[in-house]
Amino acid sequence: MLLAATAASMPANAADLPILPLPRSAAPAQGSFRLTAASGMAVPHGDAGARNAANRLGDLLLATRGFRPALASGGAIRFVRARGMAAESYRLDISGKGAVIRASDDAGLLYGAISLWQLATANGDGTVEAVRIDDAPRFAWRGLMLDSARHYQSPEFIMRLIDWMAAHKLNRFHWHLVDDQGWRLEIRKYPKLTEVGAWRTPASAPGAPELPRTGDFYTQDQVRAIVAYAAARAITVVPEIEMPGHALSAIRAYPELGSGVPATPGAESDWGVFPWLYNVDDSTFGFLEDVLTEVMALFPSAYIHVGGDEAVKDQWRQSPAIQARMRALGVANEAALQSWFIHRIETFLNAHGRRLIGWDEILEGGLAPNATVMSWRGIEGAVAAAKLGHDTVLSPAPILYLNHRQGTAATEPPGRGQLITLADVYGFDPAPASLTADQQHHILGVQGNLWTEHARTEARAAWMMFPRASAIAELGWSRAGASDFQGFVGRLLPQLDRLKPLGLEAATSALAPQAEMDVGEGGKARVRIANQIGSEIRYTLDGSAPGSASPLYAGPLDLTVPARLRAKAFRDGRALPGAIDRRIDAADLRSRTAADLHTCTDKLVLNLEDDAPAAGPRATFLTDILNPCWKYEAAAMDGVTRIALDVGQIPFNFQLGADRDTIRFARPATAEGEFEVRVDGCDGRRIATLPLAPAAGNPGLTTLRADLPAMAGRHDLCFTYTANGPDPMWGIAAVRLETAQPEAGR
Repeated sequence: MLLAATAASMPANAADLPILPLPRSAAPAQGSFRLTAASGMAVPHGDAGARNAANRLGDLLLATRGFRPALASGGAIRFVRARGMAAESYRLDISGKGAVIRASDDAGLLYGAISLWQLATANGDGTVEAVRIDDAPRFAWRGLMLDSARHYQSPEFIMRLIDWMAAHKLNRFHWHLVDDQGWRLEIRKYPKLTEVGAWRTPASAPGAPELPRTGDFYTQDQVRAIVAYAAARAITVVPEIEMPGHALSAIRAYPELGSGVPATPGAESDWGVFPWLYNVDDSTFGFLEDVLTEVMALFPSAYIHVGGDEAVKDQWRQSPAIQARMRALGVANEAALQSWFIHRIETFLNAHGRRLIGWDEILEGGLAPNATVMSWRGIEGAVAAAKLGHDTVLSPAPILYLNHRQGTAATEPPGRGQLITLADVYGFDPAPASLTADQQHHILGVQGNLWTEHARTEARAAWMMFPRASAIAELGWSRAGASDFQGFVGRLLPQLDRLKPLGLEAATSALAPQAEMDVGEGGKARVRIANQIGSEIRYTLDGSAPGSASPLYAGPLDLTVPARLRAKAFRDGRALPGAIDRRIDAADLRSRTAADLHTCTDKLVLNLEDDAPAAGPRATFLTDILNPCWKYEAAAMDGVTRIALDVGQIPFNFQLGADRDTIRFARPATAEGEFEVRVDGCDGRRIATLPLAPAAGNPGLTTLRADLPAMAGRHDLCFTYTANGPDPMWGIAAVRLETAQPEAGR
């Protein structure tokens, strides 16, 4: 069916198109095309890559529009091989007669199909305005890393993730399969790697009920299916087998691989940096070469990732055998020994036609000759590698680490405590200014990483990755400076709509409105509302759902309590995901959740989950584990007579080395310790002591209360607790300042 198009309806440029990532260039044409079940798709005879692209387009249309155009020689959608086009590039020509996708390689044909799908799902009837799009990626490496070692995800989830990546033209799935907490890959020559190393019992606080054993692994048949599934979507799976550190799961299974220091029972349920490293015996290299041989048979990727990060070398220093080996090799120190170790593995990989890639610590002690560096400790590793003539991938923490919080709501899932918003990620520049033009050519691309210590469910993993991964996709594909954040948001919204039928429930952190409230004049509620993208917000106070005609939020609201506030964000008349529906009473104004409190320092801030109950919702505690201390800033104290703390205990399951010794607590006055409340600074006057005895035997939350002296005005409150050591660690889930005797049971 052909529909007339006016000049005003035609896209003016690439930025106006609902395509994410932003195409390189676009030019409007005359007419329009409506994609329907009858449109048909034509591919060159015997062209398996073109047929695959057509099948993928059919899959996407079936999932999102409910129909699949048939393959037909006279189809209105034509896939054409064109010589001489750059890798992964494509041209998409849409006219009143249909659509033609041209590319030289399979990936280009697929990406053209994905862009056509995006255009055809941007409105209700599948009409696409005529346009010519010439598109190609900025970088060759556009990746996501998923940590399956800390928490296992099902093969079905991995395949859904691959679908979401393909919809963004991401092309590298870096699969972190091995770490201290779990060995996830079946290695047939060494079955104990998965029999022993794939399982652990999660840590729980002293005296708390033991949690169920967790773990699992991927069979080689499952891996082959995942690799093939990814390849059909132009995604290369890059496996990571960590060495010489992060090796506890292997050493637990085969202790002879270590340096003679027995693994501490239960250490596999800790987080942090572990001291267990592979030794440097020839037999251990034989084991690693056997493992890598099976890995290479499963993964055709040119790159094999070997980790190389966070290798604490204390056990190497203390091992007479390793020190003797160092002398025999003429290696000056342990850093040089790690370099020798990585170089030996690289030689093995190169002999099998593969390339080694590792985290930026492989620079220390001398970089292996052909190694590629993945820079995670900022961009410095990438800069150093590029200046040495080595290829590099930018994956810097914290900006591209997706395990950081992306919002401040109490409903944000556990993870690292630093706030890394969608706008923060989109604002990252993947081209270090300190590099020359020639050195810039060594930047292969960008990658976002999700470490899953605290993301124990697949739903949380998806939430943490998207939509920040959408921003990474545009950083990797689109030209530098081609768009701004608001333009990106305009493309993101239809993209999120498309991905829902593909099973993605992305985070609403950047889109949903958030309300901050406090005590205002005359006891009213002073309410401020905003969202991260700065869109308009509509609200109601009568209980009705906000709509585009509801009052526009224009500044702080002063509400007489009790009140019911409902609010929703809108952009261009469209309601955005997420909403506020909150009944506000006087007590709410003096209540703060863990997310509302501020940590006193920012040494190592984590948003930690309680260890109980084993099933069902758990509390979260935002805390600096090196200095458990919280502030309730500018608390309105007029009329306050009591304080209530909802507290919980969690295990201190962190491998921190000497940093653990820096954690200091005041001496407790009672066996279980006490929470202390001080006013006007953490060195200020102590105004309350809340003994922890009632909470010590409770694996869940306990409410502690204490009377407060009368105070007027606003004051900063500081919360700490006394203890004989860090295990268990206590966290605050909520603070309430009470102005009257609490109701029974509260």
